[in-house]
Amino acid sequence: QLQLRESGGGTVQVGGSLRLSCTASGSTLGSYTMGWFRQAPGEERTFVGNINWGGGGADYADSAKGRFAISRDDAKNTVYLQMNNLKLEDTAVYFCAASSYFQADAVAWYKYWGQGTQVTVAS
Repeated sequence: QLQLRESGGGTVQVGGSLRLSCTASGSTLGSYTMGWFRQAPGEERTFVGNINWGGGGADYADSAKGRFAISRDDAKNTVYLQMNNLKLEDTAVYFCAASSYFQADAVAWYKYWGQGTQVTVAS
């Protein structure tokens, strides 16, 4: 059973940067598309971006393009979300998730989820 755990959240000023990590246990990440999602209070969980297995590249939501970057280190069983130029509206709980579907970009495609990590952007 694949288990995921996010880390690296915290409070950062507008324009600052954070790097989130998602570490897996119980199985290897090598055959999964890894996604990042976020959920603000009172809102639905939304897609941030994903990175496919086997060098399949990454895709991002429009809100993340040009500011966020996802990478993976399968040898460390870890996926990263580098967030730059953070804005107030990036405040949310961030979740990583694993999917068996290539280019999965919706919550329904993901079977395994971490518990989330809080990111707060302050003015």
